[in-house]
Amino acid sequence: MTINDVKIGFQQKLATLYEPKEIQSIFELIAENLGFSATTLLLSRDEEISEQQKIYFETCLRRLEQSEPVQYVRGKSDFYGLLFSVSPSVLIPRLETEELVDWIIKENSNCSGKILDLGTGSGCIAISIAKNVRNAKVTAVDISEKALDVAQKNAQQHQVDVAFCQADMLDEESLSQFTEYDMIVSNPPYVCNSEKKDMRPNVLNYEPHLALFVDDSNPLQYYDAIARFASKSLVDGGKIYCEINESFGNETVALFESYGFVNCEIRKDFFGKNRFVKAVKQ
Repeated sequence: MTINDVKIGFQQKLATLYEPKEIQSIFELIAENLGFSATTLLLSRDEEISEQQKIYFETCLRRLEQSEPVQYVRGKSDFYGLLFSVSPSVLIPRLETEELVDWIIKENSNCSGKILDLGTGSGCIAISIAKNVRNAKVTAVDISEKALDVAQKNAQQHQVDVAFCQADMLDEESLSQFTEYDMIVSNPPYVCNSEKKDMRPNVLNYEPHLALFVDDSNPLQYYDAIARFASKSLVDGGKIYCEINESFGNETVALFESYGFVNCEIRKDFFGKNRFVKAVKQ
């Protein structure tokens, strides 16, 4: 079996799930785990692969045929120029979230204060900030012990000093240990349960629902908890940056303003959707 045979197999068996360009990208990502660069794949397309490599490709393909995300299959995901370990215990880092991180870093590159990441998951936000805002003291919180294990592994890999703590952002008592922060960052659950019907199986069937979904009857429950907590735990002039549901931009701003936050700003993502909110404590 040659590399080209493997590629054709991917194209044929994934054709009903993905567009041809996506299949090519998936194939390259899987092959990269075996040390094949895009150039090597092209130049060595007719070379025989080893039995071990064949088994690896076949195993990955079987998982991909079940709509499992390629990031979980390869155990890695790219984010803000870094490679993060991921597992089904954490959300796969999104391109939109890179925009949030970029906004934070560009506006706070000289920050030497305390930054808190609520709902850290893989740690991609906290670690990217720690990597680029060198003088900041970053703490990351998650309710999931398994997620924190993944995040700590990523912090060690990228050689950054981030403090990880287990806490529930919906529980005021759980968060009471965190005080006097200069910035709070969060990408909390914000997808309404009613939106599940519009989601692809690779997200719905594999990514952790705890980190994704909220009840339609209270879609801003996490933002309310964040605003209540931040009103007590941010220093004066401290900032909140959040990723949000595009359908609730104005409502999210109104919620932060109801807690006394000022200079609230909605920013769109590269798809033109309301995706981020910034607020400042008076």
